[in-house]
Amino acid sequence: MTPHHGASRRWKQEPSTPSIEMASSKLKALIRKAAARTCDDLWAALGRVCELFSEEERFNHFQAAGYRTD
Repeated sequence: MTPHHGASRRWKQEPSTPSIEMASSKLKALIRKAAARTCDDLWAALGRVCELFSEEERFNHFQAAGYRTD
């Protein structure tokens, strides 16, 4: 079994996972960069960070997750 075998198998079973993981990874990196240390600061940073995702990115992530787009 090659190291990539599991990844290709997962893709066939859960096609939305890579898109969600990419969005989550980007979100976590941006939140870390904000360095919020209180709950209020974290919520404010989350609001600012969410604005950094373009409308097209949000559309693509929801579409890849299987949500209807109409």
